Amino acid sequence: MSETRIITVNEESQGIRLDKFLNCYFEDLSRSGLQKLIEEGFVTINGQARKSNYKLKGDEYVTVSIPSPVEPEIEPEDIPIDVVYEDDDLIIVNKPKNMVVHPANGHYTGTLVNALLYHCKDNLSGINGVKRPGIVHRIDMDTTGLLAVCKNDISHNALAEQLKDHTVKRTYHAIVKGCLYEDGTVDAPIGRNKSDRKKMAVIRDGSGKEAITHYHVIETFKNYTYIQCNLETGRTHQIRVHMAYINHPILGDLVYGHRDSRFPGTLTQTLHAKELELIHPSKGEKVRFTTDLPDYFQNILRIIKTNNY
Repeated sequence: MSETRIITVNEESQGIRLDKFLNCYFEDLSRSGLQKLIEEGFVTINGQARKSNYKLKGDEYVTVSIPSPVEPEIEPEDIPIDVVYEDDDLIIVNKPKNMVVHPANGHYTGTLVNALLYHCKDNLSGINGVKRPGIVHRIDMDTTGLLAVCKNDISHNALAEQLKDHTVKRTYHAIVKGCLYEDGTVDAPIGRNKSDRKKMAVIRDGSGKEAITHYHVIETFKNYTYIQCNLETGRTHQIRVHMAYINHPILGDLVYGHRDSRFPGTLTQTLHAKELELIHPSKGEKVRFTTDLPDYFQNILRIIKTNNY
């Protein structure tokens, strides 16, 4: 649905650029997004189109018309997927690196959903809409591992309830910077980063949501630690944010983490969803799925051990 908004410019705003002025009123739109609206004529001042760098005079009214978003049609694509388990209710997939789970801005093809639409045809739950059929939880593009996808609405509701009640057990393996010698828990609320909306952060002003990560030390090296993480909650980027928060960022995480030039051409985010345990939505019994560490992860572990990093 399109939206039109009229804003009166007061004297205090005199001399401010048009795009900067609008940025204060449309926090959900980026500066470049607002500039695009201005360039395409969706913003007028006293009925006349202006450029982004136009400086307000202080006695005008700005009309902003935000057009309805055009949702691209999501097409099935014949993309190979690693199916760990499948029945009439669930499909458990082992997601590879560099694959986005569902379509979003900049990623409307090549996603796991595109592959699932081809593999499952019309047998995916519709609760999350046409862009996220079957998707009840997700993992990041650069995270590998197990993901449960629902093939009907009954199983989707059942699994969503388990996730809400924290009864789904999700176990990740990761390599983090620095030496950890004992197990621990990070209990710190997570919310949108105040200065960078594309990132998450530990937020303690009351706006962050509860987030709890338990970690177990598998092996400690000279400069790194190989750990297992269990999620009690499932916030966006939770493990990555929590480990960075305690000064043990994930090796290869380019957003929150740690780069190391000693891994030329091989270093990538070392986070893998290795195990998944849940109550089967129709059978009512506990089922557990596991997958081996992918080659990239094993290779980085081998380099650390061989070179005593």
